[in-house]
Amino acid sequence: MSKLDWNSVDFETMIIHAGQEHDSAYGALATPIYQTSTFCFETVEEGAAKFANEIPGYHPVYTRGGNPTTRAFELKCAAMEGGEDAVATASGMGAVGSVMLAFLKCGDHVIFDNSVYGGTNHVATTNLPNLGIEVSRVDTADLEALKAAIRPNTKMVYFETPNNPMIKVTDVAAVKAAVGKDIRVVVDATFAPPPIQHVLKLGADIVLHSITKYINGHGDALGGVVVGSAADMKQLRANCMTKINGCPPSPFNSYLVLRGMKTLALRVERHCQNAMAVAKYLEQNPYVKTVYYPGLESSPSHELACRQMENGLFGGILSFELKDDVKGLSSFEAGKKLLNNMKIASIAVSLGDPDTLIEHPASMTHAGVAPEARLAAGITDGLVRMSVGLESAKDLINDLEQAFEKI
Repeated sequence: MSKLDWNSVDFETMIIHAGQEHDSAYGALATPIYQTSTFCFETVEEGAAKFANEIPGYHPVYTRGGNPTTRAFELKCAAMEGGEDAVATASGMGAVGSVMLAFLKCGDHVIFDNSVYGGTNHVATTNLPNLGIEVSRVDTADLEALKAAIRPNTKMVYFETPNNPMIKVTDVAAVKAAVGKDIRVVVDATFAPPPIQHVLKLGADIVLHSITKYINGHGDALGGVVVGSAADMKQLRANCMTKINGCPPSPFNSYLVLRGMKTLALRVERHCQNAMAVAKYLEQNPYVKTVYYPGLESSPSHELACRQMENGLFGGILSFELKDDVKGLSSFEAGKKLLNNMKIASIAVSLGDPDTLIEHPASMTHAGVAPEARLAAGITDGLVRMSVGLESAKDLINDLEQAFEKI
């Protein structure tokens, strides 16, 4: 199969074919699983040349440093994001940690958004300060606050868009313009992968994903990926991911993700359609105070989302805040009771599965975040986060309706 310029075809075509050539040995259509820890050489001279990176191939840092199945996955991700190269990791947190250790050192300063995934929050509040890296927390959507936080030693700005769990959209292009070319803008786009948005094209220097979520899309494989310039990915792979972190995905997981990505365009469209229907229902529900979903015209992020997110797609994740005194219960207790009475939606902390998943951040994903920090980020006791799946939207709304009746 001849190689195409992936910029010349539509996303739906690219995501099926990019990175995957027919197997050279037997012509297999699906990329084979190269389930090996090491690779052999015909001669000592060949081994020496590969050690020295003088000739291409998978060389003696084991599958930790490269694997044909994983490389196909990386190339597909690079094409998906419009980046020069990509590095796959064993988990989303492997991607976060590798980026931090590859591009920050003792004495540097990094700015994090004030609301991020709980594992990333631990990196910001504990791991990086323990390494002598200075950390500031601001609302990165507030450009004046962001600019005020910049120091002479600031090397990176890190945020999610939309973020977890408030579904806040941050203007990627405006952030990059505000911080300048010498500060890396790193965006976690897990909640809205292509074809919803392409943050590198908006000005981000690096984009990362927990591919456990939408990119794999089937709830059966952990993984992460980082995409950016060829120079940045070479530095990340050589100095961090294969060394201090040592966190490659297994070849089998890379195979599962390659399989999942072929249906990414179709799946994401359905997730977004269902999420919009559920968000509109919740907006009219008498027990709901606020719905956080950028597709709603009532959302403060709606205008920006219409510019930054593509094809009328606004993601498959929403959050909603229950009113106080729901049938005599506190919002904290009402939230838990609502979840416990769902029949279709599963109580789980992940997202991007075909199954609808629902969780209560105050008692689950963000229970370890200090209460004052949690509230400062808008994560109240009555907040519920919902990853809307691929089921019938009507059935999901009926499931919510019967659960509200049982509070």
